Amino acid sequence: MRRAGQLILVTLSLRLSAVCCARAAPFDTEHLFAFGVGTDVGDPGEKEIEAAVGGHFGKGRGTFSSLSTELTFQYIAASNLIVELSAAGENNDIKHVPGRADRSAAAFGGASFALTYRLLNRSTDGVGLAVFAEPHWARVDEDSGARIDGYGSDLVLAFDKEIVPNEVIGVLNIRFEPEFVRSKADGSWSHENTVNLGAGLMFRLADNVFAGLETRYFRRYDAIDFSDFAGQAFYLGPTISIALSERAWLTAGWSRQIAGRSSDGKGSLDLVNFDRQEARLAIGVSF
Repeated sequence: MRRAGQLILVTLSLRLSAVCCARAAPFDTEHLFAFGVGTDVGDPGEKEIEAAVGGHFGKGRGTFSSLSTELTFQYIAASNLIVELSAAGENNDIKHVPGRADRSAAAFGGASFALTYRLLNRSTDGVGLAVFAEPHWARVDEDSGARIDGYGSDLVLAFDKEIVPNEVIGVLNIRFEPEFVRSKADGSWSHENTVNLGAGLMFRLADNVFAGLETRYFRRYDAIDFSDFAGQAFYLGPTISIALSERAWLTAGWSRQIAGRSSDGKGSLDLVNFDRQEARLAIGVSF
């Protein structure tokens, strides 16, 4: 009995030690957040494929939903450089929304090319710092479903830092989204620029499971030079990330507009320029 008890104690000690060691595995923020951008970069020569679905739901009245499906191929070109190519599809369902034509259609949405370059490595410098640029071309306006020629870019300055080593990590993003859009209906051009300040905090629940909150604040302008204020919105919601294996992951997030104001100053939310709810689900594999 004593030997059996000792064997059980040794076995439990070994399992506990293994769990502790597993929990000490470092964070990988590249796919940790649903809406935010992390600074981690994989090994040079590594390739990844990611499929993602993003949803925008709810306007002031009527039925509004916009689903974007995106397929991305990623290549780690150097120790601090990521190259990505993406193609997207759009599916819009709009009924009885003021200021928007009723529409229910699916179409090829457009394509993009992205570069991420890491300036500071969190593991050696204490804080991670990366710049992200994604020029894109769009065929469909996700806000109205109308056919367009849209040209723009997402420009992101990303920071991340471990608040509690190997247990809690935070991310901060400063994002600019200039857009030039030509309507296919009448050929007219419009311009806009959106500023987005985002932050997230993720907690390790298990070796391969992370959960936390992400918040984002948007300001939209109907001019590239920020001279024509259109509206603002503040979002908050949960995110969960699961490492399915050493080379596969799943991340899901949901966010709700909890405060906002359009340029007309009406209401406690901006449902003219922004959506009531947003969601994103991504799954990927590296090889």
